[in-house]
Amino acid sequence: MSDQELSLEHEDDETPYVEFDISVSPSDPPLSTISQQIEDGDIIIPFYQRKFVWTIQQASKLIESFLMGLPVPQVFLYQNDEGILEVIDGQQRLMSVQYFFSGFFGEADRQGKRQVFKLKGLSERSEYNNKTFSELSSRDQRRLKSSTIRAINIRQLSPKGGADSVFHIFERLNTGGTQLKPQEIRNAVYRGPVVKSLRRLNSDTNWQSILGLKSPDKTQKDVELVLRLASLFRSWQNYEKPMLRHLNTFMRKARDWNFDWIPDFENEFLRVTALVAESLEKPFRPKRVINAAVLEAVFIAMLEDPSIDKSKLQRNYDSLFDDHEFKQSITGATTDTATLRQRINRAKDILSK
Repeated sequence: MSDQELSLEHEDDETPYVEFDISVSPSDPPLSTISQQIEDGDIIIPFYQRKFVWTIQQASKLIESFLMGLPVPQVFLYQNDEGILEVIDGQQRLMSVQYFFSGFFGEADRQGKRQVFKLKGLSERSEYNNKTFSELSSRDQRRLKSSTIRAINIRQLSPKGGADSVFHIFERLNTGGTQLKPQEIRNAVYRGPVVKSLRRLNSDTNWQSILGLKSPDKTQKDVELVLRLASLFRSWQNYEKPMLRHLNTFMRKARDWNFDWIPDFENEFLRVTALVAESLEKPFRPKRVINAAVLEAVFIAMLEDPSIDKSKLQRNYDSLFDDHEFKQSITGATTDTATLRQRINRAKDILSK
């Protein structure tokens, strides 16, 4: 995974009004049931890059807490359209339990080897130190399997056919050591061919060079920029703020990545990234960091107008920043509906001369 993070100029985006009907119900499933549900695929870990990160010492202390009858924080589960429970918050806790029951800590390495899960880092006086599940007494095994964890089960009742609520629940309730960024949450909520396709386009060397990255951004802000371009391609006239909702809606609709214009977008995206990388040095940085509004306007203009070639781009690019309307549209409330449309229109007019 990349350790780089893309620096973007701040954009003011309106907080979307959230309206949906959800069902929230608590339950207290035994750990043995939770472990079996994970094993059977009835509980899944959402599809985002950050994997299990706890150390064996952290996981061991959790197991000891259950054995000692100490309280453990609740977990949040979302029931999707297929009836499968997605872990919104609590991945480290649930996987620690599943790993301990299985006898192995973490996933297999490249050689297929797995670490035996012996409880570590406990008090020297703890009777559980250095024991695997199978080495616990029968009484302690039963106690652990019958221990419960409070689960908050969430289901979206309306609108049907969407998962808008889970995006906002992810955003508000995920309490991992590092908060997830919007694109990471989208990958979890709207997983499908769209995720792989966006990542594939994002890995283009010219695109990464334009962004000043040696490897993809660790929080996927670069992927979000590709998503933004795809969502506006040939349809920016229909854009309505806020950008957050616009991107969520588009990714949900495009999760199968099978719209008839997709091949055109992919081909044009690769053509434009090559052209920009060849023609401009450190573009889209009016204030030293990437300005997403400038990038979006120039890319959409070029994606939709192949006549904007290298000579036109080099001749007219700097003129964008001499244009009063364009300059007004790349600061402040850049995701406002009228501002976005104005910005792209000006870019099209100026770059095509």
